[in-house]
Amino acid sequence: MATVKPDDRLTSSQGFMCVGFAGVFSKSVTSPLEVVKIKSQVGTFHCKKGFLHSFLVVYQKEGIRGFWKGNLVSCLRLFPYSAVHLATYKQIVHLHMDELGYVSQWRAIFAGGLAGISAALATYPLEVAETRLIAQNCREPTYRGVIHTLSKIYQTEGLRALYRGFSLTILGAFPFSIGCYAVYINLDKLWREPQFRFTALQNFINGCIAAGVAQTLSYPFETVKRKMQAQSPRLPHYGGADIHFTGMLDCFRQVIRNKGILTLWSGITANMVKIVPYFGLLFSCFEMCKQVCLYRNGYIVSPLSYKLAPGVDQSMGPTEVEEVKRYLKNRKFQ
Repeated sequence: MATVKPDDRLTSSQGFMCVGFAGVFSKSVTSPLEVVKIKSQVGTFHCKKGFLHSFLVVYQKEGIRGFWKGNLVSCLRLFPYSAVHLATYKQIVHLHMDELGYVSQWRAIFAGGLAGISAALATYPLEVAETRLIAQNCREPTYRGVIHTLSKIYQTEGLRALYRGFSLTILGAFPFSIGCYAVYINLDKLWREPQFRFTALQNFINGCIAAGVAQTLSYPFETVKRKMQAQSPRLPHYGGADIHFTGMLDCFRQVIRNKGILTLWSGITANMVKIVPYFGLLFSCFEMCKQVCLYRNGYIVSPLSYKLAPGVDQSMGPTEVEEVKRYLKNRKFQ
């Protein structure tokens, strides 16, 4: 759901770097909420008494550093994930375009789901490493850093451990896509105006609502996935998971039988609280980076405002603008 509108006035590398910087910044700022969410999903002892108490226990047991465990691997994962997601999405959308280049909303969401699965497959070992780093106590670590985590899991548990729970990513993509579609087909009813008239604020609110609904529907699959990623008989306390299980279905069964069905939504409060600041920081940082790039490309007069540069055709690409500038410069010199 963390998507930004592409701008043809940016080069591919500029667009990629803007998205990357915005994603790293927003992930880093909201990392404490992500740590509490994942610990709640795994079921570690930190998160037995609710949302606010979890922050206090993490701080007491691990210090302020504990709130940024796994953030480095999460940020590193962002770049290959975004690259694979974007490339796959473009390919799938191109296949479903009609003669006029139009793609229906449902097919676009479906393409986004398939692109998300492809990107998750390519970067799933990093997600497993993130879960292991967050689930452990950073003052008594089993894993030290990204490379050590990946190599130790591979050496002691094999390659399959780095993809444990991936099937839940595929299963969770279906309710996630349905949630997105259900929100977007009702947006005109919510605002009582057509979607092409939505302001930037309305689109931001729409993204937050769609993310909240979609993530709530797919949340049980993510909870079981996190438990499967964290559990290992080779780790102290089986990796911190609050139940012991033999597979995906057994995990669902054990959670519902021993903890209750609502446990499948453990950490949902932290997840919901995270949505607004994460999206707000993501979009604002992207816009700031984009302004700098547009100023460098010659489309605006200052990196601090969107005032358009006089005499510059905003429909031209950055390469075309550069060629025009070079031509005019040579002509003036002559």
